[in-house]
Amino acid sequence: MLNVGDPFPNFSLKNQDEETVTLADLKGKKAVLYFYPKDDTSGCTAEACGFRDGMPNFEGTGIYGISPDDAKSHRKFIEKYDLNFPLLVDEDHRLAEELGLWVEKTLYGKKYMGIDRTTYLLDEEGKIAQIWAKVKPEGHAEEVRAALDA
Repeated sequence: MLNVGDPFPNFSLKNQDEETVTLADLKGKKAVLYFYPKDDTSGCTAEACGFRDGMPNFEGTGIYGISPDDAKSHRKFIEKYDLNFPLLVDEDHRLAEELGLWVEKTLYGKKYMGIDRTTYLLDEEGKIAQIWAKVKPEGHAEEVRAALDA
């Protein structure tokens, strides 16, 4: 389990355009990495649209959504909701597992594995400045924005 002040693990993930994004690419500015379960579902859409609508308030901060969906799904999600930030593919959920976010969940009595919705705010050196666990999608972008102002 990572804590505030810890370096974020190195990663290399493809975005919706199949371009590689690494932790080194994020250094030099603050970054928000938000992990969400699935493209184009109600909670995930609310969260993504919150970041989209708040983007002018995040100037100088990179926003990256991360889920197990593939690049094609991410492209469709971005186009459908006019998202203005990249979505990263963790299809094998390797990064989510490393962070302890790939967990057993229950829906209608059925157990399955999925993402524990969590957001990390990274500082300019790639260290964790803040963590939001068990995120409620509605209003989350405002919470993150407020932390940037603090």
